[in-house]
Amino acid sequence: IFCDWVEMSALSIQNACFMNHNELWLKREERYKAIISNYSLEEQRKFTEMFGLLSESFDDNIEDLLGEIYMRSESGNKFTGQFFTPFHISVVTAELGISKDYDGSDVLTFSEPSCGSGKMIIASAAVLKSRGFDYKKKMKVVCQDLDWKCVYMTYVQLSLLGIDAIVAQGDTLCKPYTKGHPEKLVFRTPVYI
Repeated sequence: IFCDWVEMSALSIQNACFMNHNELWLKREERYKAIISNYSLEEQRKFTEMFGLLSESFDDNIEDLLGEIYMRSESGNKFTGQFFTPFHISVVTAELGISKDYDGSDVLTFSEPSCGSGKMIIASAAVLKSRGFDYKKKMKVVCQDLDWKCVYMTYVQLSLLGIDAIVAQGDTLCKPYTKGHPEKLVFRTPVYI
């Protein structure tokens, strides 16, 4: 249920950004309809409620909510090495990675080759905010993951946080994201678009 909800959330955010209702848009719409048709009207209303609550939660907090739910529900795939870093460790890593000398004059670019739920990017946004910077204007991000569930979680959270990002599905070691990556494997946040 959680994975269906996250995928539908990602599909609906992405398709809302498409002005051109092309073949990819139609395929994503059909995928959304195929998933939602498995649920009653009451369950569909709950999905909408859950999305609203998730969106509201980012008004006050910058944290990895979806990754936390995913790991607490033991949904991670240990066979692919899917163990998400605890958020407080991600924040410490971001504190160390973003220079204390950063004065906010430049836009910072981030590449997350195995994004999981976007935790390291979200932690970087939290660090920038704690230092008094508007992370929405100071970050450009490219994330990639093998697992579609991770792509969807990252995309939804970065979209709701207003981060300029591309989130791509694929093997970063064999085929890292570059311009020309197959469009069906790429999600762009509303801010990017």
